[in-house]
Amino acid sequence: MSFAQVYTRSVVGLHAPKVIIEVHLSQGLPALTIVGLPEAAVRESKDRVRSAILNSGFQFPNRRLTINLAPADLPKDGARLDLPIAIGILAASGQLEPEVLSGFEFIGELALNGELRQVTGSLAVARAIKAEGLASTLSKTLSKASDSVKNEQHVTLQSAPQLIVPIDNGREASRVDGVTILAAKSLKAVCNHLQSLADPSGSYDCLKVVTPSPAPQHVGYQVDLADVKGQHHARRALEIAAAGGHSLLFTGPPGSGKTLMASRLPTILPDLSAEDALEVASTYSVADSDYDYGTRPFRQVHHTISAVALVGGGSRPKPGEITLANKGVLFLDELPEFDRSVLEVLRQPLEAKQITISRANSQMTFPANFQLVAAMNPCPCGYDGDTSGRCRCRPEQIKRYQDKLSGPLLDRIDLHITVPALQIADLQSAQAGETSKQVRERVAAAHQHQLKRQQKVNNELSPSEIDEYIKLGDSEKQLLQLAQQRLNLSARGYHRVLRVARTIADLANSTDINSAHVSEALSYRSKE
Repeated sequence: MSFAQVYTRSVVGLHAPKVIIEVHLSQGLPALTIVGLPEAAVRESKDRVRSAILNSGFQFPNRRLTINLAPADLPKDGARLDLPIAIGILAASGQLEPEVLSGFEFIGELALNGELRQVTGSLAVARAIKAEGLASTLSKTLSKASDSVKNEQHVTLQSAPQLIVPIDNGREASRVDGVTILAAKSLKAVCNHLQSLADPSGSYDCLKVVTPSPAPQHVGYQVDLADVKGQHHARRALEIAAAGGHSLLFTGPPGSGKTLMASRLPTILPDLSAEDALEVASTYSVADSDYDYGTRPFRQVHHTISAVALVGGGSRPKPGEITLANKGVLFLDELPEFDRSVLEVLRQPLEAKQITISRANSQMTFPANFQLVAAMNPCPCGYDGDTSGRCRCRPEQIKRYQDKLSGPLLDRIDLHITVPALQIADLQSAQAGETSKQVRERVAAAHQHQLKRQQKVNNELSPSEIDEYIKLGDSEKQLLQLAQQRLNLSARGYHRVLRVARTIADLANSTDINSAHVSEALSYRSKE
């Protein structure tokens, strides 16, 4: 046999499309050619694969090798194709039976001694295999003829898709139900497993199926909302933001607890569903970033970040911080210190909950359903309005500092909270506040009200859905009309006030929205 096919996956954005590796041996001078848009890491695999095959006790064919990566128009990058290329060469050269490769997919980087190294995107690959329903291609039909009854009975045997990965990727990939994960330490171990299928009577060691780790009943965080003393108004706003998925801006002097409270927001959010946890973990797997499985992401970025790093991009689009914060929190501290052009790219994702990156040769859409939490000082020195009188900033300096934030961006932030400085005496005498667990129970109950009523959180309601699910009485309508004149509310600001009022009513377990709910929602809008 001089031809073999092996199945694997590439990673494009957050997706893992199937790649068929075709290996053909022909007469001619010894050479190895890889075609099908391989990038640098894939082109370099020829040297890793050659050494790994020889050091694993196999023969590298001394003939002309052509390796095609199909589909030919799909770019392939990364070292995850090393293992399937090596398996294809061994099968095409007759050292493995090509028939046993059916039903398997392979990913893994090869060391020169044949060991398998960890690769990125294994969870995305496992999810893609499950989504495509590979099991249907593995079904076998057996026909049984009865001597007494002249008919055929068809029995279909469904086998779970099987993915062979490096041992360091085994636990991660096994989180996907419905896909059998086999983890191997080396190319030799993978070949032994395949040879055991071709020759059951032989004494070959088989790979063991990786058992998935049990999902935690509740994830734990290293911090707790009880760490925040005082600041009852800000804590209330934080609870409302968590309950309705609203964005939040803290303004206050240095040391007033803005960052402390922002970092506690994930601890009061409801636990991620199993599917959401897999989606978040898959994103971090592709990005090769550490992630504590099941927790809400919390991304705190520095003000020197570029627009591409924030929203994603590159010649081949990669996810940015807003995608890594998907289903979690994106925290921007010292908001006016960010470049204005960087902040402006957040305007569309805050509304659409996704970001589309378009380049000349590709277009990619990434999820960006995050909660924006920002913090800023009231002036360059940070002490404007402080009773100590420490601020020496001139009015034009304060205006220039605050004008770094555009009106359209501020209009997209639901809750604007002033966080005053706390006196030492207040800190010493303040009683411990509610824990994250106590607040999270109320937030989770409010979430359930929203999901039962509209199948989404309040911050995701469209204008037509606002008209359907948010009903106001005459007194509430008059209150909003008066507020529009005094606060210069835009149509967007009006809708955001209604969403916040709906969340406040949900926290109060109230079906209707009354004037108190609307008044509190209005108190959280900036007064310009």
